[in-house]
Parts: sequence; C-alpha cells; structure tokens
Amino acid sequence: MANLKAAHKQLFARSPDERCEDLPDLSRRCQRKREQSQDRWESPQNLATIAESAEGRSSQLRAKIGSDGYWLNDWSFSQLCKMAGVAKDTVNRLSPETAAAVYRETLPRSGQKPLQFFVEGETVRSIHGTQYTRLWDIELVRVLQEFATDFQPPQKGFNGATGLYVGEQDLFAFLVDPLGWIEIGDQAFAPGFFCWNSEVGRRSLGISTFWFQAVCANHIVWDAVDVVDFSRKHTANVHEGLNEIRRIIEKLVQRRDERKDGFASVIEQAMSTQIGDNVDDATKFLLKNGVTRSLATRALEIAQDKGAFTIFSVVDALTMLARDVENAGDRTDADQKAASLLSLVNS
Repeated sequence: MANLKAAHKQLFARSPDERCEDLPDLSRRCQRKREQSQDRWESPQNLATIAESAEGRSSQLRAKIGSDGYWLNDWSFSQLCKMAGVAKDTVNRLSPETAAAVYRETLPRSGQKPLQFFVEGETVRSIHGTQYTRLWDIELVRVLQEFATDFQPPQKGFNGATGLYVGEQDLFAFLVDPLGWIEIGDQAFAPGFFCWNSEVGRRSLGISTFWFQAVCANHIVWDAVDVVDFSRKHTANVHEGLNEIRRIIEKLVQRRDERKDGFASVIEQAMSTQIGDNVDDATKFLLKNGVTRSLATRALEIAQDKGAFTIFSVVDALTMLARDVENAGDRTDADQKAASLLSLVNS
C-alpha cells in the first residue's frame, strides 16, 4: 500500500487566502476569476517593458502591451524572463530602469505569430504562444459538482485547511467519499481523489483516484491501493482531458457501488493467490505477465519482507514503487502492471 502526499504538500504550500471552505466556495472564487480575466492577443513587436511608479509603490517594472501598461506577478515575470533568455535571479538584482533596458535588448521581436496575454485588471497573469489552450478552473469545478456529488473534503488539516485550494497560479482539490467504506477482512477502504488545473500553464490538468484507509491532520493519505493517475497538457485537446476526468470519476463511483460486494472478494482472493513458492518462481511469473526484471526484483524484495509472494503483496509493492517514480511514463507503466496483475484474480 502507498502513502500519498500530494495533499500534504499543498497543506504546507498554500497561504490562508488560497484555502476554500467547500466546493461552493471554490466554485464562486473560480467563477469570479473567470469573469475578471481576459485574453489579449498581440504581436511580439507590441510588447515592451518600462519602469514606472504608482501611488503607494516605488518604481517597478511594468509590461506595456500595445498602449496599455500592466503589472507583472511572479509567474508572468518568470515567463517574461524565459522569453528573453535572461535569468530571473539576475533581473531581480537590477533596478527597474536597468531591467527594462535589458528586456529591450533581449525580448524577441521577430515572428508573425501573436502572443497570448492573460490579464486580470491591471496585472498580467500569464504569457503564452499560440499552442497554449486555456481550460478554466471553473470548468473543472463544474465537473466535480455534477459527477462527484457524494464526495467532500476530508477532515480539516491541523491548520484549518480543507484540502480545496485556488490561487493565481493553480487549483487543487482533495475529495473523499465519507460513506463509501467497504470492509476487506479486518480492514476498511474508502474512495477518494486529487484533481488539479492551472489557467496560466503552471501545471497540467489531472486527476489521481485511489482507495484509502485513513487521512491524518497533515493530509497524508495512508495505505492507498488501486491508484489511477491521469494528466493532460494545455494544448489543443485539453478539453478532451476534461471529458476523461469526468469518465474517471464516473468509473470510480461505479466501482464504489460494485465493489461493496465485488472489491472485497477480489482483494481477499488476491491475498490468498500465490505466484510462486520462491523468488525464482515469482520472478518468472512477473516476467511472463509483462513486468520488467528490475521492477520485478524491487517489488519482490518488498513482498518478501511482508512474508508472502501473493498477487496482492506484489500489487501493493508495485503501487508503492510507482509513487516514488519521478518520470510520469514510468509511473503510469508501474500502475498499469499492478492493475493487470490484479485483474488476473478474475480470469
């Protein structure tokens, strides 16, 4: 079983003004952002930087888009640095007047493709090229409100955070079904999921569903099984990703209902089904079923420590290993191998 820490990291990373009390509160904030933000399309030649002061502010760097001036937030400033090919830390050490001169020399001026400036009031939230496609946070929240009706935030974290967050860079939601518990032997599992999005390209659109045994005040999800991950970049087909998230939630709800009977019997059978009497036999079984030798070796080491080479102990080990893999492709591969082994119980 894996211990999932995505919500735990959010608990410590989010400021109080980014915390939401419940889904309606999250929805209101996302809708307000949607109404107050808009895109501006301009050619690269229409972007300039100036040093300017305003009431209550000392001289600061401003972006001039066409004839209008805008302040930069941390994210759009980072994107501007990347466009110009200059280090953010270096620019931060310069005066606004010198930084503006640096950008005049380094920002690209050629090319016919326009830039997408995402603005809210007098602030640029993000800068993108033509390949970026925005998916609004409110679109994801509406899917949650329509298809995850039985899910709600877990117990509040030690600092009062609920697990629902939205800020200028991204959204993160942690939801569980408090009535979806099923008994497996002497253990109980309930369904839950994380989902996330960014209107400014800070992170992908995605979801991670799981069955868990407990959530602590640090929002660590303990003893999770059957973890399913999905993510989609903000390119032309990102809205298809939103449809996939809807299907994943619907499948989780369907499996919750089915598993109140079936899941327990499958896991119990997996716990009693041996894949070998020793390491060599177990390795041959895993290789035959598509698990790489290196992954099989590591999984069997974990399973052996637990005292048995059963399908469940190996699936549990593969799930645990997948949580520690940084590469998304390798993580997905490990998850798929775990799921295919569990499916053998019914074959």
